[in-house]
Amino acid sequence: MKRWGFVLPALLVATACAAEPDPPAPPPAPEPTAEAACPDSGVRVEAGLSEAASGLRVLALHLTNCGRDEYHLDGYPLVRVLDTVGEPLDVEVAHGSAGIATVEGFDTPPEPLTLRPGETATTRLMWRNTVTEAGAPGVGESLSIAPAEGRPWQPVEAADDPSGLHIDVGSTGTLGVRAWHR
Repeated sequence: MKRWGFVLPALLVATACAAEPDPPAPPPAPEPTAEAACPDSGVRVEAGLSEAASGLRVLALHLTNCGRDEYHLDGYPLVRVLDTVGEPLDVEVAHGSAGIATVEGFDTPPEPLTLRPGETATTRLMWRNTVTEAGAPGVGESLSIAPAEGRPWQPVEAADDPSGLHIDVGSTGTLGVRAWHR
């Protein structure tokens, strides 16, 4: 009995100290690579935050060369304002400020740009949310853009604003587009 009196407490202490080992940690999720997230066109277009004051709206669009080759731009992007189901709205898209407002740089003529992989160019969209009559073109909920004539169209990602885009051109129905710049 004395023998069990020593062995039993020792056994209890040993089993209490031997906790079950933690299960192995799951392998980390693979990080998306820049190439995996890059469209076939080799460029990705993302919207910045929209600036608004007294009915004037300005939205920056950033084009990033996520491909492996240089990407050349010279001029203005082609822009489509889309409704909630992805249909184009009847919006006039004009180069420069289009008489909407005087905003520094908006009427600067285009210059050729060459983007190396990882570099970014910017354009800006400008419109006025003025409603003076019925029949306004509606509110755009998304954009599609072709960086230049003949280039593929792609959706614009609303990277900095989880609520998406809100392009309310009012009854003017006009959107001014700044040339690509750095």
